[in-house]
Amino acid sequence: MAQTQYLALLRGINVGGNNIIKMADLKACFESMGLTDVVTYIQSGNVIFKSAEKDKAKLTKKIEVGLSERFDYEARLVVIMHKQLKQAVDESPRGFGKQPDKFRCDVIFLKEPLTAKEAMKNVSMKEGVDSGSAGKDVLYFSRLTARASSSHLTKIISMPMYQYMTIRNWNTTTKLLALMEKG
Repeated sequence: MAQTQYLALLRGINVGGNNIIKMADLKACFESMGLTDVVTYIQSGNVIFKSAEKDKAKLTKKIEVGLSERFDYEARLVVIMHKQLKQAVDESPRGFGKQPDKFRCDVIFLKEPLTAKEAMKNVSMKEGVDSGSAGKDVLYFSRLTARASSSHLTKIISMPMYQYMTIRNWNTTTKLLALMEKG
């Protein structure tokens, strides 16, 4: 059966001393679930892999259960296909990520059932600091580096919908796409 390439974006591991997971252990866990061509990228929980499973919700649940059992924490993650990541990068707002000295840019990946349209209704932005827009299954968020401490991005973390999101900076997002395109 043909395999599809996916990216799992784990939430809440190796942050602030919580849910510490070594990447070698994470890779082994994914392989023990029958997933193949497993590659991890940096410590924040980015895992590229292949699976014959076509049902993304079923695959997500399988991985969450496997991680929760193996590492004794409530695993939450967003699973996206290669074509979805490519679309997120290709359809980013004009100039997004092009001025890293002036703006910090992040992609907020959304987990179903949360939609970009619904998420944008609830995201607050600090005038003159933040800007954001909705894409397909993602939000694009940028803030002035010089005023990043007054950004409203951190307010997202306290919102109930945050459990259906995970954030990656633009540099990580584009590097993950490059890794997926290699494999």
